[in-house]
Amino acid sequence: MAGAPSANSETWSDDERRANQWQRIAKALPELLEGNAFYRGKLNSAGIRDAREARTLGDLPFTTKAELSEDAAAHPPFGSNLTYPLDRYVRIHQTSGTTGRPLRVLDTAESWQWWRDCWEPIYRAAGVTGRDRIFFAFSFGPFIGFWSAFAGAEQLGALCITGAAMSSAERAAAILATEATVLMSTPTYALRLGEVAREEGIDLRDSKLRVSIHAGEPGASIPATRERIESELGVEAFDHTGATEVGAHGFSCSARDGVHINEAEFAVEIFDPATNAVRDHGEGELVVTNLGRWGMPAIRYRTGDRVNALRGRCSCGRTLVKLAGGIAGRIDDMVTVRGVNVFPSAIESIVRRFAEIEEFRIELVRVHEMDELRCVVEARGASSDLAQRLAAAIHHDIGIRCAVETTAPGTLPRFEMKARRFVKREEARA
Repeated sequence: MAGAPSANSETWSDDERRANQWQRIAKALPELLEGNAFYRGKLNSAGIRDAREARTLGDLPFTTKAELSEDAAAHPPFGSNLTYPLDRYVRIHQTSGTTGRPLRVLDTAESWQWWRDCWEPIYRAAGVTGRDRIFFAFSFGPFIGFWSAFAGAEQLGALCITGAAMSSAERAAAILATEATVLMSTPTYALRLGEVAREEGIDLRDSKLRVSIHAGEPGASIPATRERIESELGVEAFDHTGATEVGAHGFSCSARDGVHINEAEFAVEIFDPATNAVRDHGEGELVVTNLGRWGMPAIRYRTGDRVNALRGRCSCGRTLVKLAGGIAGRIDDMVTVRGVNVFPSAIESIVRRFAEIEEFRIELVRVHEMDELRCVVEARGASSDLAQRLAAAIHHDIGIRCAVETTAPGTLPRFEMKARRFVKREEARA
């Protein structure tokens, strides 16, 4: 529907960015008003019955996951956010279901090509080329995961190696046998792969791996977690952000102090839930509009991710907005303990500094109407004062008291995709 953005989009000025993004949105609006029942209803409710009545992105209504979920339930099986007849669509994926009922999301051949194209700047920023051999430690189920990364790697001309239907031990062996140079996985699974490799007598630091790209969790933008991955695997680790509903939108650059959003393909806004203010930078909830997936679009989509968006030129030369430190966490994951706001990622950044900790779980426990934070850790080897040292570090860095307990090796669950390490529970009264 819209032409490809110019090659210099990574160094656009603010005026160039806004003009190019609105041109693509404005070009798509007439077709959405005509063919997409979901967005026709939302636009009409916002007073827009003719595309010419919308002049800026701010004139358009927000979209939430709850709305999409309710629409899918009301219009099964795929909802009414479909711009074209069903026979135009060639792929179906679904969300992970970690924040509610999974959503089914459809792509046309054109929008699946757009997914491939979105991976080009991600690979380029990590120094991945067609000469690489990319190992995908991913199950290739219905979750979008690394499906689009695989398609983008094929387009790049790289040798794509699937780790589907393999155990972790088999994957570690396959990385050695195929001389893979790039690993694609969640941050959690990269550490799990290193753990299993050690158990199998395999040192992945001696493999051909040189780069890893991670998604699904904030870990690769948490310095301590990234350093642990790099130490375990002998790689340079990069972060990537995206969502099934929206697309593959973010990547870390050579500075690796945050995540750039590909603003040639995604318009970014920051929403402050406390004031309802919307800006193009600052702290708040990330709002994204994709610009090349018009068969099932996401317009002003409130992602639920808490970020700190910075504008200006990065040391890498890009002027793309940067999410400082990556995604801090889900808005609804933030907890308040004794008056202090805490994201689980802040606890992880401390836990990962302790090399002897193999796995961990964070618990928010309500005891007698008060919230307490607890951390259960699984250690490698014996360490009598580990709990004390970790509790002291959390208190020093965050200013809260956190009870820490150790558990036997192999006690805590392991994860391939998005880890579920943060749990809330209420303790029974004595």
